[in-house]
Amino acid sequence: MNRKVAIITGSRRGIGEAIAYSLAKKGYNIVVNDREGKTEVDNVVDTLKTKYNVDAIGIMADVSKEDEVKKLLDLVLKKYRKIDLLVNNAAIVEDMDLDDRTTELFNKTIINNITSTYLMSKFIGREMFNNKKGKIINISSTNGINAFFPTSIDYDASKAGVISLTHNFALEYAPYVLVNSIAPGWVNTEMNSQLPKDIIEKESNKIYLKRFAEPEEIANLVCFLASDECTYINGEIIKIDGGY
Repeated sequence: MNRKVAIITGSRRGIGEAIAYSLAKKGYNIVVNDREGKTEVDNVVDTLKTKYNVDAIGIMADVSKEDEVKKLLDLVLKKYRKIDLLVNNAAIVEDMDLDDRTTELFNKTIINNITSTYLMSKFIGREMFNNKKGKIINISSTNGINAFFPTSIDYDASKAGVISLTHNFALEYAPYVLVNSIAPGWVNTEMNSQLPKDIIEKESNKIYLKRFAEPEEIANLVCFLASDECTYINGEIIKIDGGY
């Protein structure tokens, strides 16, 4: 029970999964969350327990829905009685030509990416504030800062929204809760592996380091912001894009 407890949304694969493993290496008990893919969630939980010797639970919940966020919070508090870290990682992206994107699809991305961050930060952040201790790390994107793609106009807007939420929640929960955001550029995830090879080559050539990031490199930054060594960074947006 002395271990710190971290909730990571959207952590059945990709960046979220890498964050879960990296935090487990640091001794955190982990709450793995996703709204689908229960088998994958269970596999991550099993790996966390057997490979890293920490406690872990999987909670299936759509964190863009208030009632499911409240249920998740109740389950975590019943299990661990505290929450030290929240990583808002859950997000979706569906690239397409602007003329093909309906208002329904646009709103779907906004709700999934912004509303989920808002609700988790509101309810879990308030619990941290009342306990006068905690950290929130939001996973935004350079798409919300300086890398714009009309084919992902809703995703870009949603990640800019996450940045705005970061600033506001940092102010709301001061001085007890540190709220920061990480803005990755291109990352070698399953989703990006499906990109056409010419796009991967073109975008890699724009990056100073000439390659996409590995999910573990994003996770390493999360671990620093979550650590006891990070005590005076608050309300910041940290790009991690290899130079772009």
